Amino acid sequence: MRRRGVTNRVLELLLRLLDQGFDHQAWHGPSLAGAIRGLTPRQAMWRPAPKRHNIWELVLHTAYWKYAVRRRLTGGAHGAFPRAGSNWPILPSVGGKREWRADVALLKQEHRRLRDVVAGLGPAAFGRRGGRGKWTNAEMIHGIAMHDLYHAGQVQLLKRLQAGG
Repeated sequence: MRRRGVTNRVLELLLRLLDQGFDHQAWHGPSLAGAIRGLTPRQAMWRPAPKRHNIWELVLHTAYWKYAVRRRLTGGAHGAFPRAGSNWPILPSVGGKREWRADVALLKQEHRRLRDVVAGLGPAAFGRRGGRGKWTNAEMIHGIAMHDLYHAGQVQLLKRLQAGG
């Protein structure tokens, strides 16, 4: 049996990891939201080479995985992801400002929904295995925070490449 204080500290740490990876200041540099802040649709659609992902695709991909982890944490009872293509959702046929803002808003919404689910987890939930049973819930939450940082780094690299240096 775990002491309540230890479990509360685990929850606080996991929430802090989610926040720092997504939209809070952290020692490691830009979060995912920070990396995409201020980008235009044209910048988000730029590809470094054919068949390579662009920033817009990374935004939709990270939104999807926030949704997927949330579903695993809740037993899968939260409807379908609003964009077709699951892991790598299909880009809009028109890549304008409205569509870009909508997809950034989707990413932020999926983050808030995931964070709300994590904040509501009881102490016994952290050690349970979610989804197909390979990872504990705590490991999935930690993993999705790291997933944001991984893709934030890719966004930063794509921005640098796009700027020519």
